[in-house]
Amino acid sequence: MKLTRIAKITGEIELLSGLHIGSGNTEMHIGGTDNPVIKNPITQEPYIPGSSLKGKMRSLLEWRAGVVAFTDGKPLGFGHIGRLASDQIVQGKTILKLFGGAPEGSNQDEKLVAEIGPTRLAFWDCALTRDWVTAMRDKNLLLTETKMENMIDRIRGVAEHPRNTERVPASAVFDFQLTLKVHDDEDLLDTVLVGLRLLELGGLGGSGSRGYGKLRFRKLALDGDSLQARLEQTQP
Repeated sequence: MKLTRIAKITGEIELLSGLHIGSGNTEMHIGGTDNPVIKNPITQEPYIPGSSLKGKMRSLLEWRAGVVAFTDGKPLGFGHIGRLASDQIVQGKTILKLFGGAPEGSNQDEKLVAEIGPTRLAFWDCALTRDWVTAMRDKNLLLTETKMENMIDRIRGVAEHPRNTERVPASAVFDFQLTLKVHDDEDLLDTVLVGLRLLELGGLGGSGSRGYGKLRFRKLALDGDSLQARLEQTQP
């Protein structure tokens, strides 16, 4: 197996609805929000972690391939390939090539591990574009919003248990970049594009069932050549 090249996929992520990716903050601050978003510790600007993109995209591709029932809800690994139906094995191997899979124990299939090889995709953290940050600051607007939510008592019709959640607002734009290692001139780009389209359809972050996290990719390019039309024509 020979590394042929490393392709760079770039573009922008535009939020079509508010995005909440939690920071894991366990402290309560007076006047603060119950659920803050993750922020760069130096600039205090929100960002999208590469791990969030990778995890959601992988999960959606595994559901699409129908392999979740064979993995007991865990990420697809080398040991699961033998359980898959014949028509799922190719998709399963492609997912492992793109996202990786830790070998399980001493009884691992060395031939399969060698066939899959190293992880192909690398996801990078996505910072807000400088143009969007400048536009917000020129208007004296904050980079996040606080959304109030509550539960409605079905009998009395009143709101209970109010809580607030910090979100990055709709219209925010992030710089997007991932790299794809190509071995022996293989072509895994179609699966990558399917994964990106599934992200557009499935959303990102928490509270997706309540309208959070809808996004779209813009200005997508592969090594500088436009991929946008090809992405838009992809039917996952």
